Amino acid sequence: MTSSEVWDEDTAIRYDASSAEMFGPEVLDPTVDFLADLAGSGAALEFAVGTGRVAIPLATRGVAVTGIELSEPMAAQLRQKVDETTLPVVMGDMATTRVPGEFDLVYLVFNTISNLRTQAEQVECFRNAARHLKPGGRFVIELWVPAIRRMPPGQSVVPMSMGENGHLVFDTYNLATQACTSHHYFHEADGTTRYGSGNFRYIWPAECDLMAQLAGLEFEARYADWHRAPFTSDSDSHISVWRKPATS
Repeated sequence: MTSSEVWDEDTAIRYDASSAEMFGPEVLDPTVDFLADLAGSGAALEFAVGTGRVAIPLATRGVAVTGIELSEPMAAQLRQKVDETTLPVVMGDMATTRVPGEFDLVYLVFNTISNLRTQAEQVECFRNAARHLKPGGRFVIELWVPAIRRMPPGQSVVPMSMGENGHLVFDTYNLATQACTSHHYFHEADGTTRYGSGNFRYIWPAECDLMAQLAGLEFEARYADWHRAPFTSDSDSHISVWRKPATS
């Protein structure tokens, strides 16, 4: 059984609106450009496909995309946008669920690998990606770098963002277990405040590389964003690419 929280119907219905900034062309276009370039004329598999934010425009580019999704309400929202023929979705978790066939690209965006809250499951996610890849295929993740540098000694809370719509985000960290909880406060139109939270296990980039090695994948590249900006010690997120070795 996965340690991931399963998003319910209320969260799924609100998802696109609450993440509206992630659907903007300034965010989505470079993401899809990057992934379409790696997929080429081949097929792609998205772990945790959600409501299809990335998978649908990638499929529109002509890439044959399949998704794996744990939450039935999230998959139901996707299905309102495209049919099963256009974008097949297999229900299950991203660490163990198997989809028939092999893929040129497996990808996992928007920090979602952290939804797996044990190191063992995260390693299995890398292994599951490797199982689905053709020789020479690539696994791509988008992941935030833990904001621990912002914390003075003895503090466990980091203010992360304040959106123009009054959306406040604070993260709490347990440095011993690498557990993180994101606390979200939404200012509603009627003047009330809605609270939501999510629990994660953060992963350092170097730890990701070790997980990839355990899965038999080779490091290829790491960038600070989808525009391929250089990744530095000050980057707050990374796009990382690993490759399944080609057979001799």
